[in-house]
Amino acid sequence: MIRVVIRRQTDRLISGFTVTGHAEYDVPGKDIVCSGVSAVTIGTVNAVEALLHVDLIPSVESGYLSVDVPEVKDPIQFQSCQLLLESMVVMLQGIELSYQAFITIQEIII
Repeated sequence: MIRVVIRRQTDRLISGFTVTGHAEYDVPGKDIVCSGVSAVTIGTVNAVEALLHVDLIPSVESGYLSVDVPEVKDPIQFQSCQLLLESMVVMLQGIELSYQAFITIQEIII
């Protein structure tokens, strides 16, 4: 199972997220759940970095992605970064809705 943990501050802003595990929906290379989660999360990291020029702090291994959001001083960059991250959460929730046995999402306040 894939476990996604969204880290939020007390004001509900996203400060980072971690994705662990494998869905095991199908064999590697044909697992649409893993592929979807990977595309959404890595695509979000790439979009934040390419479009907003905000260097996220990722740690990547097989079956593991952890991202910390750095302090962003520019208010437009900050809001745009949060919007992209919230969009990622909505996309992951869509995957979770369709494949509940293979992915779980938890939000924690830090």
